[in-house]
Amino acid sequence: KTINKGKKTNIIDSMLRMLEQYSSNLEDLIRERTEELEVEKQKTEKLLSQMLPPSVAEALKTGGTVEPEYFDQVTIYFSDIVGFTTISALSEPIEVVDLLNDLYTLFDAVLGNHDVYKVETIGDAYMVASGLPKRNGNKHAAEIANMSLDILSSVGTFKMRHMPDIPLRIRIGLHTG
Repeated sequence: KTINKGKKTNIIDSMLRMLEQYSSNLEDLIRERTEELEVEKQKTEKLLSQMLPPSVAEALKTGGTVEPEYFDQVTIYFSDIVGFTTISALSEPIEVVDLLNDLYTLFDAVLGNHDVYKVETIGDAYMVASGLPKRNGNKHAAEIANMSLDILSSVGTFKMRHMPDIPLRIRIGLHTG
């Protein structure tokens, strides 16, 4: 954009040019930061939806409150790896991380076939529930039992990358009520 139609510029013209450049740079910076903020917001929402039931995550995203609920028909699944302390002692830390990641990826795939909700994983402990956060009548026990059998079947063919000749065994406990 030409200022003063090609004539000599004065200090005001120079200042206007500098302000236009500053404004343009500021707009670019705002656009860039807005895009970065949107990416971070999406990451946060994805993490929230992975950690919490969908209804709770949605309420928190919209600034709502989450009231505690009572569930009287729920079945809980717990499992851990038999001999995990020994396996860990004989393994490098990254091998333990890989083992748990591989195993829990396998478990998570099984969960997708059942009406269950993964509550949490801590170390080698894996906890799943059915009958919450969505009530499913009296199907919760059957869902967890069938999921448990599917997990046992999957573990039967599972191989640890760093100890492929050692069979992996898990303990499973269920509680319903």
